[in-house]
Amino acid sequence: MTNQRDLLKRLFNAFKPFEPLQPGSPVYVDCREVRGDGDVITDLATNIEYSDNNTCQLYAGHRGAGKSTELLRLKEYLEIQKYFVVYFAAEEQDINPEDTEYADILLACTRHLLEHLKQANPQPLLDWLKGRWADLKDLATTEISLESLALESQISQYAKLTANIRAEPTLRKKIREKINPYTESLIEAINTFIGDGKKKLESGSELVIIADSLDRIVPIVQPDGRSNHDEIFIDRSAQLKGLDCHTIYTIPISMVYSNQAPNLKVEYDDPQVLPMIMVETLEGEVDELGVATIREILDRRVKEVKSDLSLETDLFESREVLDKLCLISGGHVRDLMLLMQNVIKRAGGKLPISARVVQRAITEARVSYKRSVQQEEWQVLADVFRSKKILNNQQYRNLLFNRCLLEYIYFDEKGEKQVWYDVHPLIKGVQEFQELV
Repeated sequence: MTNQRDLLKRLFNAFKPFEPLQPGSPVYVDCREVRGDGDVITDLATNIEYSDNNTCQLYAGHRGAGKSTELLRLKEYLEIQKYFVVYFAAEEQDINPEDTEYADILLACTRHLLEHLKQANPQPLLDWLKGRWADLKDLATTEISLESLALESQISQYAKLTANIRAEPTLRKKIREKINPYTESLIEAINTFIGDGKKKLESGSELVIIADSLDRIVPIVQPDGRSNHDEIFIDRSAQLKGLDCHTIYTIPISMVYSNQAPNLKVEYDDPQVLPMIMVETLEGEVDELGVATIREILDRRVKEVKSDLSLETDLFESREVLDKLCLISGGHVRDLMLLMQNVIKRAGGKLPISARVVQRAITEARVSYKRSVQQEEWQVLADVFRSKKILNNQQYRNLLFNRCLLEYIYFDEKGEKQVWYDVHPLIKGVQEFQELV
């Protein structure tokens, strides 16, 4: 029993839901064939490699779909091609997704450029900070003179500002008030810094910034109908594109299907979208290739723990039980990981995992999704279930952002790209939904 509990513990940790896979990970599965043939190398890297000018691209998808894993693959590919890549996940240290404005993102880019592009002369950015220091020193939680600090300590003040923006609501607004009037001059200072850094890069190298986790910025709709997403990605598009290098920003999937979609296309070209793994067809039939892909995702992680452990007989009591778990995930990778951890936790310290345990995990996961749906949204979900389409209004966008509605892409027999939507399978079992359909 002790050995089996140790095995279950290792299996539980093999399905960590919030950690992106590193490039070259043995558990990575190529899902392009069941994700509309999308690939960050083809979709994003080629634009960078082919363009004579700086590019600014947007990458969207449901939270937890695997964007960070794909962007880390992109980073590795670009570095092999001799690009200098500054990648950062903004949510971890720089922004608060519940309250984010453009200035927060600009400061985050500044901080990470200073940390990574060490060969560049930081003086332009330090001079900009000195010009604001009388207003900002209290907000950076230090009373001392900037000139009295060593170079590294001066640079670290940018990190203190972003930390306070992320963690301190009382300081967040004050910092923005002091910085917003000077964002144009900050961009000029950043570009001077970048220009010096690019001269010192390996001959022929170019700089790429990848700002991840911006897709988690929660939409806040103003009384006039416009949102913080509009302010950041549309109103500030010139500034987002203003850095003197290639840039890639993640963006909330709900923004891609908002009334600002035409403006996004004009400013950035079409955003690239990472859809769900298609486990069901548009007609509601099981997509065998999609389910097989989900099984492979699970199997690779299981084999890393114990190479001779069979997914279908040793871990689960039957193929049917396993496939039920695969289908209920809706092809959403993070939900799949969370479900696996839950069934392992509830296995009672023994294998194989029974149908009863899987059903218990599904029931619990269903409750959390049910709570995220407002009363007036049940009819919207029922309409999408019937039509497989979404409308351009705030209710549909909220349901996309909350992952209650999932996007799928495939190519039909004529080679035409087909985009369709469905209700998350966990919601389909909720009584309020079933009564409507």
